[in-house]
Amino acid sequence: MRTVVSKLTYLILVLLAVTLLTFLLLKLLPGDPAINILGPSATPQAVAQIHHHLGLDKPLPVQYLNWLGNAVRGNLGKAYQNNQTTVSALRQRLPVTIELLIISQLLALVISIPVAIYAAYRPNGWFDRVSTTTAFGLLSIPDFIVGVLLVLIFAVRLHWFPATGYTPISQNLQQNLKSMVLPSITLAVGELAAFVRLLRTDMIATLQEDYITMAKSKGMSDRHILLRHAFRPSSFSLVTVLGLNLGRLIGGTFIVETIFALPGIGDLAIRSIYSRDYLVVQGVVLVIAVGYVLANAAVDILYTVLDPRIRHAGATV
Repeated sequence: MRTVVSKLTYLILVLLAVTLLTFLLLKLLPGDPAINILGPSATPQAVAQIHHHLGLDKPLPVQYLNWLGNAVRGNLGKAYQNNQTTVSALRQRLPVTIELLIISQLLALVISIPVAIYAAYRPNGWFDRVSTTTAFGLLSIPDFIVGVLLVLIFAVRLHWFPATGYTPISQNLQQNLKSMVLPSITLAVGELAAFVRLLRTDMIATLQEDYITMAKSKGMSDRHILLRHAFRPSSFSLVTVLGLNLGRLIGGTFIVETIFALPGIGDLAIRSIYSRDYLVVQGVVLVIAVGYVLANAAVDILYTVLDPRIRHAGATV
């Protein structure tokens, strides 16, 4: 119980720090929100009026507390260009980005786990060498190059998948999946390669442990040993990387959503930056940062599921 309380306290402190840094982002960016709203020909009186309306004439700590209170209540301001609320814009676009992240990670895990397990089972064999070399090569290719190549091959030449655009699940599930195939593969390629190299290395080390030798001496099948005895303790690094790579993945979605014209939060952020819609940018950054913190907290909790020793150690403290 004490461990859970300490983790929750730490999580709250981190979230407060994240909200503070996100709030300061607006203050560090060049330009004046009032000028963006009124235009470059705005009078000083009109600018002062907007500052008062937005609370920008108050001390910085007061502005932060007001903004934090509004954010907790779900009020992240409105876009300057179309007067749409930031929460409404995020609600429309966040499902696209979440779907892209989930599909890409599932693709990466479904392919990398069996490849890494078999490569570790036969180290230095032909399959191990081919998979390791391929993974190393894939790691060196940027996401935007992969995306352009996939569009050229599978959309322009073979016409298997659409080059750009997005179909919501509610409209047509089949078309939705077709529109997400190329973006998901683009985002999954780098993750897949990293997962293969990481899990292969950990599996090889685990297979040298004494309890694996004991399991072999009991006549257990190789499949049972690999999946039940070796994979679980070897997955700690994989789970850690899954959590830590979330930030890099979201950065990758900015590029992928731009290439494939997907209406996700990456596309929303880029459009808002070009139009200097700082409140929307601030809202996007806040959602991404909070999501990253919560994802890593979930990974921390998942450790206790993967290894009971951690749970028992926490209970004895």
